[in-house]
Amino acid sequence: MNLKKYFVRALHRLQKGPGYTYKELLVWYCDNTNTHGPKRIIKEGPKKKLIWFFLTLLFASLVFWQWGILINTYLSYNVTSSLSIGFKTMKFPAVTVCNANPFKYSEVKHLLKELDRLIEVALERILQPTPGNSSENASPPLDLELWHQIPLVLIDEHDKDNPIIVDIFESNQTALGNQTAGGNQTAADNQTAADNQTAADNQTAADNQTAADNQTAADNQTAADNQTACSHQGSDNCTYRNFTSAAQAVTEWYILQSTSILSKVPLQERIRMGYQAEDMILACLYGAEPCNYKNFTQIYHPDHGNCYIFNWGMDEEALNSSNPGAEFGLKLILDISQQDYIPYLSSAAGARLMLHQQKSFPFLKDQGIYAMAGTETSIGVLVDELERMGYPYSDCTMNGSDVPVKNLYSQYNTSYSIQACLRSCFQNHMIEICGCGHYMFPLPERVNYCNNEDYPGWAYCYSSLRSSIRHRQICIDSCKETCNDTQYKMTISMADWPSEASEDWIFHILSYERDMSTNVTLDRNGIIKLNIYFQEYNYRTISESAATTIVWLLSSLGGQFGFWMGGSVLCLIEFGEIIIDALWITVINVISWCKGLKQKRVQARYPDAPPTVSELVEAHTNLGFQHEDTDALPRDEVLPPEPGTPPPNYDSLRVQPLDVLGPDSDAE
Repeated sequence: MNLKKYFVRALHRLQKGPGYTYKELLVWYCDNTNTHGPKRIIKEGPKKKLIWFFLTLLFASLVFWQWGILINTYLSYNVTSSLSIGFKTMKFPAVTVCNANPFKYSEVKHLLKELDRLIEVALERILQPTPGNSSENASPPLDLELWHQIPLVLIDEHDKDNPIIVDIFESNQTALGNQTAGGNQTAADNQTAADNQTAADNQTAADNQTAADNQTAADNQTAADNQTACSHQGSDNCTYRNFTSAAQAVTEWYILQSTSILSKVPLQERIRMGYQAEDMILACLYGAEPCNYKNFTQIYHPDHGNCYIFNWGMDEEALNSSNPGAEFGLKLILDISQQDYIPYLSSAAGARLMLHQQKSFPFLKDQGIYAMAGTETSIGVLVDELERMGYPYSDCTMNGSDVPVKNLYSQYNTSYSIQACLRSCFQNHMIEICGCGHYMFPLPERVNYCNNEDYPGWAYCYSSLRSSIRHRQICIDSCKETCNDTQYKMTISMADWPSEASEDWIFHILSYERDMSTNVTLDRNGIIKLNIYFQEYNYRTISESAATTIVWLLSSLGGQFGFWMGGSVLCLIEFGEIIIDALWITVINVISWCKGLKQKRVQARYPDAPPTVSELVEAHTNLGFQHEDTDALPRDEVLPPEPGTPPPNYDSLRVQPLDVLGPDSDAE
């Protein structure tokens, strides 16, 4: 009851202010507001009133339009980049060095023996495609199982209108005729090779670039078993990879076949077959402190075999560089043993190296550089620190915890990177679609690497997935850049090393230190010298900051409001007040409407008009309205009393102040 009383008082007090109607409220606001324009609407004449009303409406619209633009600009969360240059003692980067050749040929030759014999004969027939002119007849018969899984074919284009497919290990020559796609782009030379990856791991080699959907006429060859199925035996669902050079085709074909073979070798065996640190790292010096291969951390990289990381920061604190310059950096002498390279797997000779942050995985295929044998390579380093703003300004991540892709490189205890995310995403898709993982990427638990024996259709699946734009876009959308990153800009210079005058004694010393031999076991083709150092101690920080802040937004909103209408924050408060008053008046009108509706319901229950005062007085004084004596009637027939209403108590109609109403009053 007290709450109702308080509510009624509040309504009546409100009514004493602006007014009881919307019109009165609007007039009161225009007369009392500090905003320019509304006062002139109610105080000027009819013509000026119309002009001021139009101007006020126009400028108010401009204010709201500008406010919309400013708010939209703020919600776009734009950033500005600032560049600052600092000077401090910096951590020396982690340095990863690998051999361009992943395995020693002497260690893996027994695994690749049949593959090497096959490729040697294929090269002879590519160079001399006439049947029977190669030297394989004197050798043991070839195992063509690998060839049938991923065949190479030669396309002879002496007659460009009728190119001929030459199966390297068959005597038949099949004319393409009109069976090839009309969009073939022929090369200028007479014979071209293309490496077509068929659905079941089939690859064909051709020097012309054909359309992706070209289907060769290999079905017309003599032996049907020479052409295996694609996605499955007898299927026409094939994919082709075409090359303009047989050198490219042979290399890609050999890599794909060796991947299938090496994927079945246990990891520890692959590590043993690679280059060991004590054989590869001949000398090490960091600043004035000597170091050796024990200061490097070994990891296995699928592309380059055994790699060794200096200053990775996994087991101990990262090293700081005291001064810039070559004498304060890292000096290495490496032996890549080029004479033990796999001839068909790696056509480049040298060391692959990369500079990166501590506790980050080195992706040498994307970010690494080569150091050439027989040279001294000096690398001057400049540091760029990138600081990105997080959500909502950019879609970056601090540690990868908010990325939906499972990071397969976390088994190395390395930090998150977008390269790790993209490769993990691709590997997850391949496991899901192909049922096995690719040899070049880490594996989750209870999953095997793909190979030709256990997964005969893996090459077709891998090739289709790699060329799928949809799956690639899914990975790009799922992965995020890191918010903080450090990039190393390198200035590289090279010189021949050692010189002709000094190579004799240098090779003698290095050979003795490595092999305890007085004979020279090293040569210029296998020796590399590296100098890695900070070029200067200035580092650049590229940081992002918000282009629009809440302070900018408020000041811009106030500036537009003050410029167009001469308003301020107090004017906005006044406008808010008038809105609240309008809401209160609306509440009062709703209550009045409800009371009127209630009275109408009561009148509908008693349709007759209420008696007047004279009728009530007459009913009270007229004897005809008096009650009969109840004693004259039997007990069971006593009549009810006649309805009679006494005169009203006029004192009760006196208006009393609202503030003195009692708690039981029914005043509204």
